[in-house]
Amino acid sequence: MAFDFNRIVDRRNTNSLKYDFTAERGKAADILPLWVADMDFPTVPEVTEALVKASRHGIFGYTEVKGEYFSVLQNWFSAHYHWNIERKWLIKTPGVVFALATAIRAFTEKGDAVLIQRPVYYPFSETIVSNDRILVNNPLVYKDGKYHIDFTDFEEKIIKNQVKLFLLCNPHNPVGRVWTRDELVRIGDICVKHNVLIVSDEIHADFIYPGHEHLVLANLKAEYSERTITCTAPSKTFNLAGLQVSNVLIVNPRIKHAFKAEIAKTGYSQLNTMGLIACQAAYEYGEVWLEELKEYLFQNLNYVRNYLKEHIPELKLIEPEGTYLVWIDFSGLKLPEEKLEDLIVNKAKLWLDAGTMFGPEGLGFQRINIACPREVLTLALTQLRNAVTDLTK
Repeated sequence: MAFDFNRIVDRRNTNSLKYDFTAERGKAADILPLWVADMDFPTVPEVTEALVKASRHGIFGYTEVKGEYFSVLQNWFSAHYHWNIERKWLIKTPGVVFALATAIRAFTEKGDAVLIQRPVYYPFSETIVSNDRILVNNPLVYKDGKYHIDFTDFEEKIIKNQVKLFLLCNPHNPVGRVWTRDELVRIGDICVKHNVLIVSDEIHADFIYPGHEHLVLANLKAEYSERTITCTAPSKTFNLAGLQVSNVLIVNPRIKHAFKAEIAKTGYSQLNTMGLIACQAAYEYGEVWLEELKEYLFQNLNYVRNYLKEHIPELKLIEPEGTYLVWIDFSGLKLPEEKLEDLIVNKAKLWLDAGTMFGPEGLGFQRINIACPREVLTLALTQLRNAVTDLTK
């Protein structure tokens, strides 16, 4: 490999949310964090070089992008997803969660129903509730080690609650599903039938494991593209979350106009200068880096799978089809929630994301971020093994 993903970079004392806010988050200073979804790997070298060049220039005024920025996006989506985007579809936002909240306010009123599929990335729920909308849940069905969509319930919930907006997570965080063509078509057809607008969060699309393929919902049928807001970002792919730039693509001009009007109400205009520079450089030069990173993450996944089977068989890996976030079933330990949290935080000294963060359907599960050097992952699993072993003593 040209890139050394085994190299440990000390992130402490850098104001890292992941490492430097243990006390503020009620955790011990010596806890090992594998929670928030950023990576412990330096980004693409060309991104760093572009940011250094901009820093040396020394002026950080209001910044916009020209045609080159869109061209690299266009090339990326065409090469990776066979999706030929147009410049007039693009709206830049400081993040995907910002885009979710914007869509909720733009296309629903207070008291309207918004549909999600829990367990799901917790800001989905937060943005619905904090904007005084009604959260309607089509819970994913966990069966035989895999999650499925209950399409009968999906349609019934839409009809019963007069749902206007659906938040889709694909690839799904935290359960790791990459929805198939058949599943996406069923979703799309039901939403068309009942005039439901779709916000498709596809931020993890670049992390797909062998045997699976990410399909852009808006690219499957013209009638889907006319009612879908597709949310993308370089933040997960290239570890740029702190630079706050996302690319939202909206084909329907009426929907795009309403979305932009809602952004205008916030007073937000130009994005972070450095974020725009990093985004363009990442998509332009990051292909080889990303391919090597995905191979490393696949090896990390294999390591976790084999380690659990050999050393902690009470825990069950939910086989991910995408993302670098691993969903693990701890129910085999037969511990109530508070004792499971004590085991992980106080005994294993690990900071993970408890499954209930993603909804009550996550009870008994934990989400682990495997985007870290193998040595760190080994240490985390060893600490977990020792804590579980001590349970039986």
